[in-house]
This record gives sequence, C-alpha cells and structure tokens, in this order.
Amino acid sequence: MVVPFASAALVTAEPGPQTATTPSAERIDFMANVPAPGAFPGKWICGSPSCMDNHDPPVQVHWYNEHTAFLRQNKAYSYEAPFMHLYFGNDRILMLDQGFTTLRTDWALRDVVDDCIGKWCLRHGRRVENMELLLAFSHLHSDHYAALNQFIDRPNTRCMGLTHEEMVGFWGMTNYPEERVALDLGGRNILIWGSPGHVISEFAYYDTSTQILYTGDMFYRGRCYISFWDKWFDSMTRLIDFADTHPVAHVVGCHVEISRTGEDYPYGVTYQPDEAPMQLTVAELRKAYEVAKTVTRPGIYFTGSVFLCNQTRGTTTSDTNPYAYS
Repeated sequence: MVVPFASAALVTAEPGPQTATTPSAERIDFMANVPAPGAFPGKWICGSPSCMDNHDPPVQVHWYNEHTAFLRQNKAYSYEAPFMHLYFGNDRILMLDQGFTTLRTDWALRDVVDDCIGKWCLRHGRRVENMELLLAFSHLHSDHYAALNQFIDRPNTRCMGLTHEEMVGFWGMTNYPEERVALDLGGRNILIWGSPGHVISEFAYYDTSTQILYTGDMFYRGRCYISFWDKWFDSMTRLIDFADTHPVAHVVGCHVEISRTGEDYPYGVTYQPDEAPMQLTVAELRKAYEVAKTVTRPGIYFTGSVFLCNQTRGTTTSDTNPYAYS
C-alpha cells in the first residue's frame, strides 16, 4: 500500500537501513567511479504519422547504465511523451514522474516499472519486497503524475502528495525554494531543491552517481513555458550557481519538442521524425541564461537549444500571436 512519506527519516546524508539485500548480495558502491558512465539512445521512439497504426511499445525503457533507467511514454498514448526516471540505490528506488495516462488498463506503466525493478533485483541479489519505491514528480502538471494511482496498492511504496505543502513536506524542506536537501537511496544521494517559474511547485534533482541534473519543465529541449519570469530567472541562477560548484555530466528535462535543426514541432503533434536528443549540456544551459538576461518583455526567445516562452503559455512559434520572436 502507498503510505505518506516520512520525509525527515530519509532526507539525510547518512546511510539508510541495510534490509533490502539477500545474505549473499554485496552493497553497491555508487561513488567509486563518478560520474558513473552511461549512454542515451541514438534515437527515442517519437511517434508515427498514424496513432492507430503505431506498433511501438507503450513505454520505451532505456537503461542509461546498470542502475539508472529512463522511460518514455509513447506519443500515440500522449502527445506530451513525457520522460520518467528510475534511480536504484542499495535500499530504495526513486521514480521521478509518472506519465500522462491514468488507467492501468489503458497504459500499464505500473507493470513496466515492476518489471524493471524485478530485473534489477534479480541481477543484484535483492528482494523486490524489501526495496522501497519512492514516487515523486518534477511539478504539478498532470502529464507528470497522472499514473500515480496505478501504484496505490503496491507494497512498500511511498508517494508525493498533490499540493504544494505536501510536495515540499515530502522532502522535509523548510525553506523552499532555496534549501537543498539530500535523499539517500542507500549509498546513492539525490540532491533536491526548489526550481519554480514554469509553475510554483517545482523541483530540480541532481544524481550524485551519474551527475545528471534533472530540470523538469523549467528547462528542457523544447518550449519552456515560463509563467513567473522573476521566479524562473532566480531558479536559473540557482542552476548556474550549482553548475559552477558541482560537476554536471548532462542536463535533462521532461520533454523534447524540437528537431535536430531547431524546428519547433507544433503543439499536440504525435509524430516528431527528426527529434533532437533529450540531453543538454551545461554550455547550453549557460547560453540560455545569457539570453534570459536580455529579456525585458513577454515573447518567445530562441537560445539555439530551447525556446524561452515568457508568459506565452500554450503558444508556439507556428502560431500567430502579438509577440515578436527573438
């Protein structure tokens, strides 16, 4: 059964309880060789001209490395095609975001996640029933938590609540958004802090093993819809400050909405044949920040990697609107 999260017990730099392993299993040293190497796919499944004729799996599973998996929802099931993350530690697993289809009978995310966990446990001598699963999300938009209810009866599972207070409390934060906390998965720490701007209730996540920085919808390779410019700019400043003091291997967000040549795919399309890669570099993050420094009014500003949509929610570059594109 899913139970509320006892935040203070897990948001700590101390090792968690060593109950998930079998007697023969060894503790994995997640900090022995960092950043832990990994690879993104050359191309994600990215829809088809006809959803009815789509034969891709409902969820694409890509193992970035032995202990990290990225999942993507098939665009035939949701044009948003959000990405989801699985981070495995010695004692618990963190899943970030749960996709945009509610019913398990329509889109069985729960089955895919359970299969990933079962395979990882088999490879590493763990008991599935002893590995706690934490379900959290980047922010309060339904394409990132709609399938949360599929896990409601799953044993040893905790989930983030759907209010700002519950989200902040899930991580034990008392000074949102500036405070940074550490979630211990059992020798693998995830650093978490507030990152509002796209919406108010939003987080950034940094995995100390892969050194991947997850920025949600606040910054991704697509249309960064910015509802609160000042808060978003402050969040960008925090990201830049973090990158100045911590090694970042990749920056990843929740979606891809741009082609490899910078084409802005129209909103709601279910086929993106020449899609750009999911991952961004720190250099691309810094360039976007420099562009953001010049923004003084609403509009859509292209940085070469992302579109900064300042207070133009739901607008794309293919629409007619009163704002000039820069």
